[in-house]
Amino acid sequence: MILLEINNRIIEETLSLKFDGASNGTKPEAVDVTFADFDGVLYHISNPNGDKTKVMVSISLKFYKELQEHGADELLKKIYGEFLTSVEPGYNLSLLYDLDNLPHDKNEVIHQAGMLKRNCFASVFEKYFSFQEAGKDGEERAVIHYRDDESMYVEAKKDRVTVVFSTVFKDDDDVIIGKVFMQEFKEGRRASHTAPQVLFSHREPPKELEATDAAVGDNIGYITFVLDPRHTNGRARDNTINLIHTFRDYLHYHIKCSKAYIHTRMRAKTSEFLKVLNRARPDAEKKEMKTMSGKTFQR
Repeated sequence: MILLEINNRIIEETLSLKFDGASNGTKPEAVDVTFADFDGVLYHISNPNGDKTKVMVSISLKFYKELQEHGADELLKKIYGEFLTSVEPGYNLSLLYDLDNLPHDKNEVIHQAGMLKRNCFASVFEKYFSFQEAGKDGEERAVIHYRDDESMYVEAKKDRVTVVFSTVFKDDDDVIIGKVFMQEFKEGRRASHTAPQVLFSHREPPKELEATDAAVGDNIGYITFVLDPRHTNGRARDNTINLIHTFRDYLHYHIKCSKAYIHTRMRAKTSEFLKVLNRARPDAEKKEMKTMSGKTFQR
């Protein structure tokens, strides 16, 4: 299966182009690009006040205020430091890069800029992973409404961190294919004892969410990850965050790929059946015709 990129390639390629041009003494050009990412996230790369020697990267997340409640501002300040700047109107966070004063570790700076969405998401996981690592129960359960009709729930206990994703299946067949994927994750745990436990519930939320406003319905599914200390410790933490924060997008991406593959196979098989039927059709009676010169031919 394909793992989705956790970084944003557009940001990294744009900044690489700008930084390389500045290093080579090339005259900077204007940039004004707006683009989207998963979960309704918007980015804007521009030159503030028309200054071509300055490049601003801004991000908009509908759920950023919920992340702020779990330390997003502090974590992002720690990661980006001097590059944080006044927030562009209509966005939640802005980074500013000066092409006349390039950083020494520009490759790492570019990489972290491409990880902006991931680092915003990371704050809630860092908080609850730290609770578990300290061997104490966390605060009240974190609820992040990362989409208009979908949510993420994070809760810490002394021996585990539980992460629950609610998701909406637009089509009935999406539910069927989604269940197949969840079964594969369960089978994967048998092959690797270090993998986290994965649970799937359809229509009804898991027991951990029974007393909440979790949605109920035929097209609602809940995916639960039970993360042990080996998944949340300092050495494995970054990799766990990288993988788990994109899981919802990963699941729906592969559901769509599976449906496209099934449709392709169906069309190919239909084409084969039509060829067989055409070969089995008896030839129609051939009619002899003549040209103006008197030659005959069959049509």
